[in-house]
Amino acid sequence: MAGTRMNVLVYSGNGCTVEAVRHCVYTLRRLLSPNYAVISVEGKAIIEEPWSGTCALLVFPGGADLGYCRTLNGEGNRKISQYVERGGSYLGFCAGAYYASGRCEFEAGNKKLEVVGDRELAFYPGICRGLAFPGFVYHSEAGAKAVELKVSKTGLTQGSVPDVFRSYYNGGGVFVDAPKYKDKGVEVLASYTEELKVDSGEDTAAVVYCKVGDGAAVLTCPHPEFAAVNLDRNSQLPGYSKVVEALAEDDKPRTDFLMACLMRLGLEVNQENTAVPSLSRLHLSSLLPNGTSDMMKSLQEIVSIVDGEEYIKDENDTFHLEKPSAWSLGSISDALPGKKSEKTDEDDVDDDRDIDFNKVVKRLIVHEKEPPPSKETPYFNHHAFFANLKHYYSRTQSESDFGKNIMYGEVVTSTNTLLEKNTELLRRLPAGFTATATVQVAGRGRGSNVWVSPAGSLMFSTVVRHPVSLTTQAPVVFLQYLAALAIVEGIKSYDTGYRNLPIKLKWPNDIYAIDPSSKELTKIGGILVNSHYNASEFLSVVGIGLNTTNAAPTTSLNALNPPYPFTLEKLLARILTTFSGMYENFINTGFDKSFEELYYKHWLHTDQIVTLEAEGGVRARIKGITRDWGLLLAEELGWEDRATGKIWTLQSDSNSFDFFKGLVKRKV
Repeated sequence: MAGTRMNVLVYSGNGCTVEAVRHCVYTLRRLLSPNYAVISVEGKAIIEEPWSGTCALLVFPGGADLGYCRTLNGEGNRKISQYVERGGSYLGFCAGAYYASGRCEFEAGNKKLEVVGDRELAFYPGICRGLAFPGFVYHSEAGAKAVELKVSKTGLTQGSVPDVFRSYYNGGGVFVDAPKYKDKGVEVLASYTEELKVDSGEDTAAVVYCKVGDGAAVLTCPHPEFAAVNLDRNSQLPGYSKVVEALAEDDKPRTDFLMACLMRLGLEVNQENTAVPSLSRLHLSSLLPNGTSDMMKSLQEIVSIVDGEEYIKDENDTFHLEKPSAWSLGSISDALPGKKSEKTDEDDVDDDRDIDFNKVVKRLIVHEKEPPPSKETPYFNHHAFFANLKHYYSRTQSESDFGKNIMYGEVVTSTNTLLEKNTELLRRLPAGFTATATVQVAGRGRGSNVWVSPAGSLMFSTVVRHPVSLTTQAPVVFLQYLAALAIVEGIKSYDTGYRNLPIKLKWPNDIYAIDPSSKELTKIGGILVNSHYNASEFLSVVGIGLNTTNAAPTTSLNALNPPYPFTLEKLLARILTTFSGMYENFINTGFDKSFEELYYKHWLHTDQIVTLEAEGGVRARIKGITRDWGLLLAEELGWEDRATGKIWTLQSDSNSFDFFKGLVKRKV
């Protein structure tokens, strides 16, 4: 069994600038989607969370590396070094390059700017000395330049590698005497062609590759991740518009160079340079005769009128309410892959610019008479979904409304965020209300993980209103277990012939499958449950992501050779109706023996021997979960793995199960 490294972590803690992080995330998402999730992480997560096992690349952006040192010196750097030495990859831009060198010499002798000292990581064993070019001012573009770089064709052999290109520069250094460290695994990938402000020794190395144990680092003093489209052409700074112009002219060779660097680090690069998708309109509809009208009545008290238009301004998002007639159907080709999705307010800016999606007004089309036709939502057939929902409900005794009221968007931030982070909206939504999407640009996962959400994944979040009065009989913590069971049972009862598909559960709520090509267990889905206390009930949002028809980033359900390919609409209907029936039973019986037996039937852990990291490294055998609070039961083992009689109970919220290493670790 093997885990899949699919997270690209961009440091966003003390020392870095917001702009540098946004440039990193924007460019890396374009080049690495859909194979990796590119997400930002704070220093605390690097120090305390178990991130290394799922991390394909750790990125340190521009800023001031003293902030990095203050946060990560000691334990943080120890974990980073260990990660790289054991096969991980590090990418450092500007301050991230100074930080990963053996010594930083920045403006030595300049009392106002001087930063000089040894650094702990030392992936580049020598000195990174700056400023390479004069004029730098903190938090300003005053010293920005478009510097010319000559590329080493021997160091970069994959992809279309340019001979020379111009890159954004603002405060970076030069790697002193870089060729002299060749015997220590250092290779020069690109050099400055212009005269430098400081002594660079042999060569004028601007970008280097450093072999570090079983892993590697690429350190770059200029900023090849800065795209001209995200820079202000209209800046009043003298000469800045010409800098942006030069960078725009060299955008392709800049991108090709960065892609080659990523491939040198072993990452799978998207050769099509995927555009960051625009948010689409949201569509609200219902299977119930007056479902949409009833929802709108309950929302009226939070609707405000601005210039005759209706808006809901909530904690995280603002929604503009529209009728179907207000939406003029453009060319269907506009919604096809590679094209822009339905027009939103974000279209007032350049298509390819970095966008803060939380600030974009979400346009919500309210379909009161009938669901939207497939021409309006070409990637989700509402009529097929509701037909399957009715069919599956007709086979059960369930009286709940899971899935009968839905909100769909072709491209959204995150279905979980749209519900859970907008509490005024959430409080007024009916139980079972479901948000689903074709593509998520900011899918949320547990801890520092973000679920990669390309087209072909089934992504949805469902509202559960759980009475506080049932806390003793049916604790809300079990919602994650019910959701996991609903996914597995929903897949296996999708239709005739699906019962034996190799789907398993990892505690507490990950979905795994046996990859038919590698024969290894691979994660294909995850669950995130967030709950708010509201008067007499818990308002819970159950978010689910499941690889269904997509080939990347791991395997998917359709790769398991089912009798017939899964469709997203039918599978969503089946999982929701299964979840509905299970929840109704749960509130009556709690997590009783029948639930317990079903959970053990599908999980991976019976009698697995693990190490309990938080309990001093004792060995223990997994025995199950408790029926009262869903705690993991582990029987302590002593000499020759004999039971000592001591039982450990572990909470899912404070422990993570590294199944592949047989390790239960403390979670932050």
